[in-house]
Amino acid sequence: MHKVNDTVQSQPYPLGATLDADGCNFSIYAPGNPSIRLALFDEQGHYDTYTLDNEYAGIRFTYIPAIRAGQKYGYLIKQPDQKKWQYISDPYAKSLDGPLTYEPPFTIQSSFQLPKCVVVDDTFDWQGASRPNIPREETVLFETHVKGLTQQHPDIPSKLRGKYLGLIHSEMMAFYKKQHIKTLQLLPIAACMHEPHLLEMQLVNYWGYNPYLFMVPDPRYAIDDPVTELKTVIRTLHQAGIEVILDVVYNHTAEGGADGPLFNLRGLDPKYYITHEDAYANFTGCGNTVDLAYQPSLNLVMDTLRYWVSEYHIDGFRFDLAATLGRSGETYSPDAPFFKAVAQDPVLKQTKLIAEPWDIGPNGYQVGNFPFGWNETNDKLRDISRSFWRGDQGYLKEFATRIMGSRDLYSAANWPFKLTVNYITYHDGFTLQDLVSYKHKHNEANGEQNRDGHGDNRSENYGVEGPTQDAEINKVRMQQKRNFMVTVLFSFGIPHLLTADLLSHSQQGNNNAYCQDNEISWLKWQSGKNEQQFQEWLGKLVTAREKYMVPFIQAFSGESRNSNRVFWRNVDGSLMTQDDWNQRNSVSLHMGIGDTGDEILYLINRTKAPARFSLPESQQEWQVLCDTASFEILSTTVRNERLQPPMSFAILYCASKDCSSQDSPSRKTSAS
Repeated sequence: MHKVNDTVQSQPYPLGATLDADGCNFSIYAPGNPSIRLALFDEQGHYDTYTLDNEYAGIRFTYIPAIRAGQKYGYLIKQPDQKKWQYISDPYAKSLDGPLTYEPPFTIQSSFQLPKCVVVDDTFDWQGASRPNIPREETVLFETHVKGLTQQHPDIPSKLRGKYLGLIHSEMMAFYKKQHIKTLQLLPIAACMHEPHLLEMQLVNYWGYNPYLFMVPDPRYAIDDPVTELKTVIRTLHQAGIEVILDVVYNHTAEGGADGPLFNLRGLDPKYYITHEDAYANFTGCGNTVDLAYQPSLNLVMDTLRYWVSEYHIDGFRFDLAATLGRSGETYSPDAPFFKAVAQDPVLKQTKLIAEPWDIGPNGYQVGNFPFGWNETNDKLRDISRSFWRGDQGYLKEFATRIMGSRDLYSAANWPFKLTVNYITYHDGFTLQDLVSYKHKHNEANGEQNRDGHGDNRSENYGVEGPTQDAEINKVRMQQKRNFMVTVLFSFGIPHLLTADLLSHSQQGNNNAYCQDNEISWLKWQSGKNEQQFQEWLGKLVTAREKYMVPFIQAFSGESRNSNRVFWRNVDGSLMTQDDWNQRNSVSLHMGIGDTGDEILYLINRTKAPARFSLPESQQEWQVLCDTASFEILSTTVRNERLQPPMSFAILYCASKDCSSQDSPSRKTSAS
């Protein structure tokens, strides 16, 4: 053990390992373990220990001369009931020297087999790349798994498949451009440890929702240096005008419950976690709940968020189980310390902030109750759209509310800063292909006797469970997929799509494939004619949304929200009455910007028979942007009337110079 005379150079802040020209400052918050020691490891795994003699407000720190980037390190502690030293990681570590795993059960001895923290030099040449800064109303989120996207791509070199650098191979860059992808939302890439029950079954946490360290890029996806490789990816994507949103998990850690493995926080300060009657509160379903009402926990989360933005140029975050972040014990508040800290932070307040607005704790469903500037994922559009297009009765009125931006939850007065995030599919649930192919979930591969995963999927198989060669069934499935995509892309809000859905990927009916690091989750790039058509059609639809839908979102937002025209009509063109909402399944939505601006017309036929729609203004020519009865985009124009096929959705458009005067008297409806 070494003692270092470092009283002049050593500082308590910043926490973590901080390099300068002469050495490295090591600092760790450890009020619960004042005998903590620093351990420096060589390439053979041998280590020397150093005391941390300096103390400030629970922080232990020291300065070691001659340390350079690449030095492996960690900390040693003793628990009150232990005689031997145990290795723990630095909560502020920036890199690890290898992927995380261990052989259960976790012991003091096995702690030394864990990957070691690595001292990092943050210097990187960004080559002048700037953030794309895509406005919220123009944003379309494409949720993507780093490994799953490229692992089976036949035209990407095997060395790059499933890796960070695979994301920017020329084949992928061409794919993003073709599909009009401008925002990638990456599933968690912070270093993830696999849950003990998965390790016992020789499975892994594929999705990454079990954080071990908050600001370490997961070494699983690196060829050599995860820090440099991830920064290279973000730089290249930014140069192509593509944003990167990170899915982050701050509601719990991989330490699990009281009987879980001790990796770092629990051995440093037990107050990091919410406790209830001396037991860990489990508002996350993962064994523990990080207490962001506790200052050191809040500091840790804020410091790591700023690090991702300042050092990796991340454009925004999607927060898993974000209701937890606003808790003080069992109570949630939109005025919680975390939200106030973000709102005043000069680094973070310019980023996109997306909340999954719930957890499983008391009053955990907080949809519509996050602060200004936060966008929320909206499960209401998902559920209502699935029921509506499946043919369930009684959903028309709420379907209308959802496609108009869920203004019962998110006032248009606060758009675009409070636009809802609309989605039909997410990582946790069926893919789009499985949504129309399976009536029931099939999660047997997860090893939990199909008990896991959401039970209320509102899905349908249209005659056969799973894949089929029946052409009629496949035709219906494809049309329903188009219905869902038009719904999510032409609803007011920020659309969220699965990259997997572009390729019609199936998870074989698994709606909880969190532990499937195999062909169930890896995207299949070889596809048939229909799948290729769907991919090309969806790329064109995303482009059409940007050109034709975004101006309507802008016009219906903020101060101009009440200066537009909105008409809900029956098939014959008459305005709908209150009784019609309870009786109709074929309706049209007619909107115009201002008094004389561009117009858009939605023809919605949920019935199993064709519907002949009378169109507004007999002399008006409408451009058919899309009709879910076919793959055609911008294919034709129409006047007077249109026969809409069964179970289909068409979007028609008329530029202001081509539009005649509207119904007299003019009728406007409020969008607030």
